Amino acid sequence: MTIVVGHLATPEGLQALRTAVAEAGERGLPLVVVTSGKLPLEECRPEVEELVATLAADVDVRVEEGTGDLAEDLIRAATSTGAGLIVIGLRRRSPVGKLILGAGAQRILVEAPCPVLAVKVSG
Repeated sequence: MTIVVGHLATPEGLQALRTAVAEAGERGLPLVVVTSGKLPLEECRPEVEELVATLAADVDVRVEEGTGDLAEDLIRAATSTGAGLIVIGLRRRSPVGKLILGAGAQRILVEAPCPVLAVKVSG
């Protein structure tokens, strides 16, 4: 069993990573971080591993390369690893935007093979 999170260079992405690291540490589970697919894995891995190490040194982390469809990548990673949790970050939306959850987040919530924890940037 694992915890799965996507790596995005946004405030929401960083908050999701922080939360996923904390959950992995508390539960004693490995963490699978899926890159956005915008950069080659070789370029993303050191940054992700450094971020995780600064948040919690005792978490076992594996970085997987995404394809560019983060919703599909997170669902695939959660399914293949038997994940116990997917962590996603959400951003604030306009009043109209609040009526419609982002398509990627909605897809993850509907298709995920495990519980999904949605976090927002504090402040």
